[in-house]
Amino acid sequence: MLRGPLLPLALCVTLLASCNENTGTPESTPAPVGPVVRTDTGDVRGTVHADRRVFQGVPYAAPPVGPQRWQSPAPVKPWTGERAATEPGSPCPQNKNAIADLASTNEDCLVLNVTTPRSATPEQRKPVMVWIHGDGAIGSGDQFDPARLAVDGDVVVVTFNFRLGVFGGFGLPGLAGSGTFGLQDQRAALEWVQRNAAAFGGDPGNVTLFGVSYGATSTSAHLLAKKSHGLFHKVIMQSGFTVMDMPAGVTYPGIPALPWYGWTTTKDAQTQGQLVASQLGCKDPANTADCLRKVPVAKLLAVPQVMNIFQPMALDNDDLPPNPEQALDRGEFAEVPVLAGSTRDEHTTFVAFFRELAGRPVTKANYPELLRTAFGANAAKIAAEYPLTGYPTPALAWSAVVTDRLWARAQLRQNQLLSAKNPLWFYEFADRDAPLDIPFPPGFDPGAWHAGDVGYLFRTAEEAGKMTNDQVALSDAMIRYWTTFAHHGDPNTEGLPAWPRFAQPADVQSLAPNAIKPVDYEAEHKLTFWRGLP
Repeated sequence: MLRGPLLPLALCVTLLASCNENTGTPESTPAPVGPVVRTDTGDVRGTVHADRRVFQGVPYAAPPVGPQRWQSPAPVKPWTGERAATEPGSPCPQNKNAIADLASTNEDCLVLNVTTPRSATPEQRKPVMVWIHGDGAIGSGDQFDPARLAVDGDVVVVTFNFRLGVFGGFGLPGLAGSGTFGLQDQRAALEWVQRNAAAFGGDPGNVTLFGVSYGATSTSAHLLAKKSHGLFHKVIMQSGFTVMDMPAGVTYPGIPALPWYGWTTTKDAQTQGQLVASQLGCKDPANTADCLRKVPVAKLLAVPQVMNIFQPMALDNDDLPPNPEQALDRGEFAEVPVLAGSTRDEHTTFVAFFRELAGRPVTKANYPELLRTAFGANAAKIAAEYPLTGYPTPALAWSAVVTDRLWARAQLRQNQLLSAKNPLWFYEFADRDAPLDIPFPPGFDPGAWHAGDVGYLFRTAEEAGKMTNDQVALSDAMIRYWTTFAHHGDPNTEGLPAWPRFAQPADVQSLAPNAIKPVDYEAEHKLTFWRGLP
């Protein structure tokens, strides 16, 4: 893990940052963060914009290459002179998929990006928001432009890359850290923030960790992992699956029922790793890891195995408990304010990509069979509660079933468990006409799709061009809610509708254009019905 002295370094970088702007003595008006900032491993030169400064591709851990593949993140080797921080670093190794046209075979990828408002100074520090992107097998921090969050919300925003797929979730018997290398990278980025945030005008004592989907579940992992406690002070979880199980076939056709979605066990990660090793000819238990460390990236990415499609994090190890729901129920998590929620129509994205676009559409004929496969003897009751006549298409009927049973039920349960100890604000993103960032099938109504809220927070000029004036206003409101929470641990702010602290299912803030108001989440998602089923 990356370590370093905090107080002497913070004093050092404060003085140096002031000198970068050549604005005089410490007694003068505080100098804004300059184009050159000294980190604990060397100087970085960023890009100056009219309203913000951006530093990209800054290493937070050593390249996990050669013998460092499947090892805990190691310290960065210091450099001399100025390092250009004007372009994003490489994404971590990944394959393209139907959602993202992004691929890489470069393991030298453990870098982060910092966006700071022009008003930020090392003396007058802003809250820091650290973003964990979703998926776990594809993506990178630079895919999200935090300009509006940073400038309009007056916060410093950090995005970063971490090891994905087989590189982040790999395990072998006897391999320390099996199944948690991506999680360890995330922690190393948070440790970097603690050591260096002040130099960029950020407050290391006020860090909000936030993420979407797999990134939200990663955030919950840090809530549970004692090694991460103290590195953040608030969390925001968007569409996570902390306590979500998965009935057979509901997300991926042919996949059996699983007790957890997004998690695996250390033992299962190690078994999966042995299978990968066998497929690649590394069969000698005495040197399996060393043999695999010599396998080219492209060859590892080509091995058909679940970690290159989705990276589950390993439970029951030095980082994470064996059962996240039981740990939450016992109150074994960090005591910090929480903002957490989901979208109104979470599962449309998965039905679109893993059924409609994959050539396995939901039809009137196979809808009953899908219900039987997933829910067994309860299929007839569910068919009566979600009749095909009540939905425009069979695909949307199935989407509604799984949205309510998987996502809404799990989101409510997660928030009930967290709110027993922590102050929590619960939201539902409900704009069913949200602009599409990913390709849906023609004629398929995505509604308020999974991760459809992300573009409202990381809004670019291009995305704003796809929005109506009312949607831009919703985006502005969400940015204010999220960044007010980062400032104060409570999203309520003057000029926006009051947001009740969560205590019951009616205390959920629905976020839609011209309709920010409470919604009865339990009634909307038929959760009384689902509670009556095993």
